[in-house]
Amino acid sequence: MPLFGKSQKTPAELVRSLKEAINALETGGDRKAEKAQEDVSKNLVSIKNMLYGSSDSEPPADYVVAQLSQELYNSNLLLLLIQNLHRIDFEGKKHVALIFNNVLRRQIGTRSPTVEYICTKPEILFTLMAGYEDAHPEIALNSGTMLRECARYEALAKIMLHSDEFFKFFRYVEVSTFDIASDAFSTFKELLTRHKLLCAEFLEANYDRFFTQHYQRLLNSENYVTRRQSLKLLGELLLDRHNFTVMTRYISEPENLKLMMNMLKEKSRNIQFEAFHVFKVFVANPNKPKPILDILLRNQSKLVDFLTNFHTDRSEDEQFNDEKAYLIKQIKELKPLPEA
Repeated sequence: MPLFGKSQKTPAELVRSLKEAINALETGGDRKAEKAQEDVSKNLVSIKNMLYGSSDSEPPADYVVAQLSQELYNSNLLLLLIQNLHRIDFEGKKHVALIFNNVLRRQIGTRSPTVEYICTKPEILFTLMAGYEDAHPEIALNSGTMLRECARYEALAKIMLHSDEFFKFFRYVEVSTFDIASDAFSTFKELLTRHKLLCAEFLEANYDRFFTQHYQRLLNSENYVTRRQSLKLLGELLLDRHNFTVMTRYISEPENLKLMMNMLKEKSRNIQFEAFHVFKVFVANPNKPKPILDILLRNQSKLVDFLTNFHTDRSEDEQFNDEKAYLIKQIKELKPLPEA
């Protein structure tokens, strides 16, 4: 009995057939494109079933997945699919993401062959990142699904973080379409928090470019959701022990303290609350630089009054009330530095 059944194509035939259909989709006229679209859809379903199994077939054997993966690498089809994602129909886009993520997770012992392959073809990652561009909004969410799967692997996250393309996320998280901006922010956050040491090294090496040139703009955004999400993420980054060096530098800069004090007075209670979690790091620092101490001393009595009446309805939030009481005590006890 044949290995793949009478009517079933082999992995090599499927990949070749899909590649031909994609090329026809790229170059064909209307009628040709319609036929190519059908062929693309049909072949994507067959490849998806080969990887996941279907209702009337068993899950695939390892050697079938291995053959299929190797054909995908050899044919450069993963990149071709991503480059043409906007040409593929709605269901097909979802199938591309399912196929990509399945092949990405594939392991041989401790090795991840697809991760190794993508490391040699970083254009795959950069093309996915460009999926958030305005040109083809219909591919953004599928691109995001694949990107977050890639971000789980440190080697791929490193390529993305250390590329100029990463800094385009500061634009993507502010696009006017809410779903796309939110998805871009999820990917942005994943890249900055998943691999702690990698992220700490990146933030230290790119401190000025990241915080001064770009992040400050998000915190001052006119978009409420962007401001709130950015402030919350900033708090998480500063309070992560791996980012101690970055945190120390951030809380030594007077402009950052002034921004947080202004955000404590924002109309939005959610933004006030997130600002509180960043502000507390400035106050709790036992080695405050003189410019920081001077600002706190100048506003000492105002800050004590303000914090005493700050979010008093959160009576059941024990941690918040403990932190607030601690900050009030710290501010009350502030003394100028002795004269040198």
